[in-house]
Amino acid sequence: SEADLAREVALAADRSDIVEELVRLESHVTQFDRLLDDESPGRALDFLAQELGREANTIASKSLDVDIAHAVVEIKARIERLREQAQNVE
Repeated sequence: SEADLAREVALAADRSDIVEELVRLESHVTQFDRLLDDESPGRALDFLAQELGREANTIASKSLDVDIAHAVVEIKARIERLREQAQNVE
C-alpha cells in the first residue's frame, strides 16, 4: 500500500541520515581538544579516539556516497594517529 511505501521510504532516509553522527564527531573532537590541557589525559584521549572511530564506522555503513566513503577513510587514518599519540601522552 501507499502507507507501507511511505513508511519504507522514511525508514531508508532515516538509516542514511548521518547528521547525528557528525554532531557527535564534532562533540568528541571538542572534548579531545579540551583534554589536551589536562595533566594526564592519555586514557581519556584513547577512549574518545575509540568513540570517534565508532562514529566514523557508523557514517561509513550508512552512506552510499563515494566522497563520504573516501572522507571516512581519511578520518579513520587520522583517528589512528591520534590514538598512537594518546598512548604516548600517558
